[in-house]
Amino acid sequence: MIQKKAETGVIASSSEKKLFELLKSSVQGLAEAEAKQRLNEFGANDIQQAKKQSQLQAFMKNFVSLMALLLWISGAIALFAGMPELGVAIWLVNIINGVFSFWQEYAAQKATSSLKKMLPTYTIVIRNGNNKQIDAKNLVPGDVFLIQAGNSIPADARILTAEALEIDESALTGESETVNKDEKYLKTEGKFGQNNIIYAGTTVARGTAKVIAFHTGMDTEFGKITNLTQKQRKSKSPLQLELNRLTKQISVIAIVIGVIFFFAAVFFVHYPWSKSFIFALGMIVAFIPEGLLPTVTLSLAQGVQRMSKKHALVKELSSVETLGETSVIASDKTGTLTQNQMTINHIWLLDDKFEVTGEGYSNNGQIQKNQQRIDIEKYPDLKQLLVIAALNNDSKIEETADKKAKVIGTPTEAAHTIVAEKAGIEIEQLAQEQPRLKEFPFDSNRKLMTTIHTVNGRKVAYVKGALSSVIKCSSQIMVKGKVRPLTAEDRQKIEAANKHYATMGLRSLALAFHELEEPSNILDKQETIEDDLVFVGLTVMADPPRPEIYAAIKECHDAQIRVIMVTGDSALTAKSVALKIGMVGNNVQVITGAELEKMNDKELCTAVKQEVIFARVAPEHKYRIVKACQANGEIVASTGDGVNDAPALKQADIGIAMGVTGTDVAKDAADMILTDDNFASIVAAVEEGRTVYSNIQKFLLYILNSNVPEAIPSVLFLFSRGLIPLPLTVMQILTVDLGTDMLPALGLGAEKSEPGVMKQPPRSQESHLLERSLLWKAFAWYGAGAALISTFAYLFVNYVHGYSFMNLAEDGNVYVQATTMTLAAIVFCQIAAAINCRTKETSVLTIGLLSNRHVIRGIVVEIILLILLMYVPILQGLFNTTAIGPLEWLFLVIIPVPLVLIEELRKYFVRSKSLESQVYKK
Repeated sequence: MIQKKAETGVIASSSEKKLFELLKSSVQGLAEAEAKQRLNEFGANDIQQAKKQSQLQAFMKNFVSLMALLLWISGAIALFAGMPELGVAIWLVNIINGVFSFWQEYAAQKATSSLKKMLPTYTIVIRNGNNKQIDAKNLVPGDVFLIQAGNSIPADARILTAEALEIDESALTGESETVNKDEKYLKTEGKFGQNNIIYAGTTVARGTAKVIAFHTGMDTEFGKITNLTQKQRKSKSPLQLELNRLTKQISVIAIVIGVIFFFAAVFFVHYPWSKSFIFALGMIVAFIPEGLLPTVTLSLAQGVQRMSKKHALVKELSSVETLGETSVIASDKTGTLTQNQMTINHIWLLDDKFEVTGEGYSNNGQIQKNQQRIDIEKYPDLKQLLVIAALNNDSKIEETADKKAKVIGTPTEAAHTIVAEKAGIEIEQLAQEQPRLKEFPFDSNRKLMTTIHTVNGRKVAYVKGALSSVIKCSSQIMVKGKVRPLTAEDRQKIEAANKHYATMGLRSLALAFHELEEPSNILDKQETIEDDLVFVGLTVMADPPRPEIYAAIKECHDAQIRVIMVTGDSALTAKSVALKIGMVGNNVQVITGAELEKMNDKELCTAVKQEVIFARVAPEHKYRIVKACQANGEIVASTGDGVNDAPALKQADIGIAMGVTGTDVAKDAADMILTDDNFASIVAAVEEGRTVYSNIQKFLLYILNSNVPEAIPSVLFLFSRGLIPLPLTVMQILTVDLGTDMLPALGLGAEKSEPGVMKQPPRSQESHLLERSLLWKAFAWYGAGAALISTFAYLFVNYVHGYSFMNLAEDGNVYVQATTMTLAAIVFCQIAAAINCRTKETSVLTIGLLSNRHVIRGIVVEIILLILLMYVPILQGLFNTTAIGPLEWLFLVIIPVPLVLIEELRKYFVRSKSLESQVYKK
């Protein structure tokens, strides 16, 4: 029996006789009995998917986070403390939040088996010398099968015979340029560089071939990458870790306060132990912000919606904030930084150089010399080159329904079609005037493609290919419309030009022609036709950077986010593009996949700290690069579109797949999908992520500050030993926590980015949501002010009705008015807090007092809710409220004004101090 895991290198380099011996097969294929036996031994040619989380597990995880558990416990405590309304309300909030979180994430994720979809359903195999169509799952090592243009390749295979075969390996390598393959062994650069090997999951762009399978299923390169991806477990996001930390902090604060009040009640007020315990439990519940979790969830959901408008689809809510922490982006080149549209930008002739304007697969552009548009009729050499470019060509450019260019053929030929159209050549008319008689397709040995045409009654061969092959076959050159011998000096100039463009990361293609003699059998003599060529010139092309990439890279640098290019392209091209878009400086280190193989993890961790580019990388290389950055304490976003990118996407803190060109495997492994494949959309998403985190802190500040005025009434009641009646009932506390606070808090979650958010470095992993400065501001600044005002409001009502501080109303209508006034004062303090919390340092007047409609609506709704509580009889009875008079309303309406003005003054001094500090540093 054959080896289960024959080495790809051995398979590629073996002679055909040795190959059949290794695989125990023949050109006649396998016998049916042998194929059946191998299917039993090797298993189905299928990708085994890891067991996915059930919908029930996905649903239940939303109810077992630390914050959710805290709310379950809080509800139980409230029930135990004799506050059933509060307990049930807290549990309902938890249930509603869990259902909402599940629905948001369920709607964002695909439930399709995309790995299996990438493999074809049927393939043509040769069994017992006869062609037979079988399910691709039944293909086994040693099977000889046939492929043609448009087929997906079902297994790793060695080519036996091939005709003009070109393979699209972008799913494995990430590079869009098709690769020429044939039966002759030729090892080129890169892991997938064997010329006579094709891989599962790639597609046939052109030609036909007979091949023999040597790896199937999970033993293929496709399967190995998938297995690597499935073995990884996604770690908790920074936000999930932060919320867990925040939950612990809030729990500690609430419990400490509860313990303090318990002992104070026992030893200071001399309450009974049981009554003191119930009182302490009530204080613990009061200090737990029940509205925090749903507010965080809804804020993240709002971030997801805003990101979708910026071409970024987020699959999990917590991924939104992770983007804001990103300190390194490991990015592909092709299609992300560049347009993935090969474009000719220079034309070189011996005595002339031309620039080509316009980028991508659009004929909007022109051919220029010295920045002036030229008439090709005045340049016969140029016209001849463009005719060759147009006719030695099998590509077409079509327009899709959404007005985008669709290429039929190879990107290189598409670029030649476009440059001919830019020059004003009518290609269809030209093809009729110079009909094609025959062609010799490109192959990797000759590195030439030749087409033969009838031109004015004569047969002319048009040739394009690698300069090394064309120049070798050329004996003459066209200069200013005349043909003369090609001299050694001419050759030096041509080679120098080609080298010059190569150092710029540009790709050159040589074009030539040959007027044929008239023997009847001339069309069959390929060597004669492709000899004694007349060299015309070079077309110079590149995949141009996206127009918006320059600003996006600068914005990353301003935000102190490093961008590391990780590409399957050559080192020269990678460095050229990186320099052009401003990603790196001239001293950048370029590390190839082969060099990376020799580096240990410590060396790689050191390398990724520097300005670096990785070129000619394999899938496991990109995975290692991401892990090395994470080992250095970085939060890593990684982009990708192919099967090869899936392990890195899964490992990264935020995996970003391309929505247009990306494979389903990459999309499944990613946390976010770009609907426009645009790097600039990542930068916009990073800004949104930073804004979401900032907004979470804003409404955390907003929610926590109300805990102080909620707790102070109980403190007054306790330490006055009951002389001051409770200014706030339990249901009124619940009204603030789960009613009036909620909508303005959600409005803060929709706050736009503050000016300069992308001028700051990524958030340090040492910083946390619940910072000391936030606690100080919540409790000692906003909270203390609100507590003083609400307490004063309580005393104010007593005073208006003739009660003194030493003799406050304990029951009756005055007492109910006083507690209603306390509640209303807290609400109006929260109105000021909602306005003040919209910015950290920037003046609210600068961004527009009414610019956040969600906050304004929330304020209006909480006022309406307060009015309903005061004036609707049923609610009055439930929440122990009543109507208040005009004087009290005047008092309430005035409250927000001084609070906003005082906070504006504080922010002004903070900005002034920050500005002085910056001037001092300079």
